[in-house]
Amino acid sequence: MQKSSILKLKIFRLHLISAFFLFAALFPVLAFSQENPSNTTEKKFDAKATILEHIGDSHVWPIVGEKYMPLPVILYTGKGVECFSSGNLMPEGTVYRGKYYAYKLEENKIKVAGQSGSVDDAASKKIIDFSITRNVACMFMAMIILLAVFLSVAAAYKKRAGKAPKGLQSFLEPLILFVRDDIAIPNIGLKYARFMPLLLTIFFFILLNNLFGMIPFFPGGYNLTGNIAVTCVLSVIILFVVNLNGNKYYWKHIFVPNPWWLFPIMIPVEIVGIFSKPIALMIRLFANITAGHILILSLISLIFIFKTIWVSPVSIVFVVFMDAIELLVAFLQAYIFTLLSALFIGMAIEEHHHEQEVL
Repeated sequence: MQKSSILKLKIFRLHLISAFFLFAALFPVLAFSQENPSNTTEKKFDAKATILEHIGDSHVWPIVGEKYMPLPVILYTGKGVECFSSGNLMPEGTVYRGKYYAYKLEENKIKVAGQSGSVDDAASKKIIDFSITRNVACMFMAMIILLAVFLSVAAAYKKRAGKAPKGLQSFLEPLILFVRDDIAIPNIGLKYARFMPLLLTIFFFILLNNLFGMIPFFPGGYNLTGNIAVTCVLSVIILFVVNLNGNKYYWKHIFVPNPWWLFPIMIPVEIVGIFSKPIALMIRLFANITAGHILILSLISLIFIFKTIWVSPVSIVFVVFMDAIELLVAFLQAYIFTLLSALFIGMAIEEHHHEQEVL
């Protein structure tokens, strides 16, 4: 009797799961077809524009549907600084009369508008945009979250010195120890403690933004670590840290390679290597995160491109699978960036083998 009840329960669960996936498959198509059935001049779905809008930056932060949160616009015009809300430029193409010029949003860039509303290219080139865009706002949000979390954890360590971790402290301690024991110590060595704040900041900053980028609704859904400007800044930081901490053996290996007759070949190669390492960090993080977002959005776009019920189940199954892969990639890319940063730092501060033996 008990086995029969368990079997019935399993069959019920299977039917429930099947019904859920069937509803998930049908809902996008039904919503699409019932949105405006009488409108025969409905605008054709543009998958490319939708994908580029997601992976790019924006002067507004989408919340749900057509609703968005306007962000501050800060412009240096040459005549002075202008500050106003990006809501004054929405929808795109709306002309806003400022103190010095009239402005409009075109291809997500703020342009100076002439008398007729057309773009004044000459005046637009003089404008320097310091606006708080979506990516900048996301960085501030990540910074506030990281500060709140780690200041709380640091206070818990001081308060509970010598005691077992508790709460948020116990959740983060395995990750902190992982960065220390599996990344910093093996690659940097005895001087690892100097670089632990940097490595922990990089690891959790990339991880947090990767995870928020996977959330399809506010305050997530952005592509910060898939922005090459952000990955470039992170790589430049590593470039300066590595070369400012490089010891005499590091620079000797670059400018005085052995044997001497290889100087003309090896010195240019080593100098290129100084810059190619951070460039590799930049491209790897940018390309992997952006490719994942594009692939998932492309699969979802198939539903609206083909407008058929038969595409929905296949598209949704692959999207769920890719989301699981992206969750792994979110952790993996944070780990790889931090690991290679620690490796480059370790190579720069590595002592001579003879001195290591003496120590």
